[in-house]
Amino acid sequence: MNSYYHAKSAARRWGGSTDDYLPIHEFIDSSKQVIGDARHRSLYHHTLGVFLCERIFGKTISVQKNMKSVEVPTRLIAEQHILEDLGWLPSPSDYIEGMPIKAWMSGSVLKEVPLSVLLKERSSGE
Repeated sequence: MNSYYHAKSAARRWGGSTDDYLPIHEFIDSSKQVIGDARHRSLYHHTLGVFLCERIFGKTISVQKNMKSVEVPTRLIAEQHILEDLGWLPSPSDYIEGMPIKAWMSGSVLKEVPLSVLLKERSSGE
């Protein structure tokens, strides 16, 4: 679901306007900038991503509902985003459970050039 529609859903649920919620939802989906498919969710669509939202945006946001100011917990907003996308709230370990461990991940392989250069050379067949 698009960030705008998540924000619209949040406004219906807790009051306020779509703009009140949009920054939180855009942050959670900001990983689309670097990963253009569903794998982008591995960066923020989990329990740690929820706590990152709380750290960045504060414990609550203030919205107007029925002419009153209401405090909405940021964690609830972030959790609802993930539930709307995935149907459950995974942890980061759920994403990396089946990930193979490569030698470079341990730091045991000394590189004289940045890894990005080596990967580029490998993919071009040099």
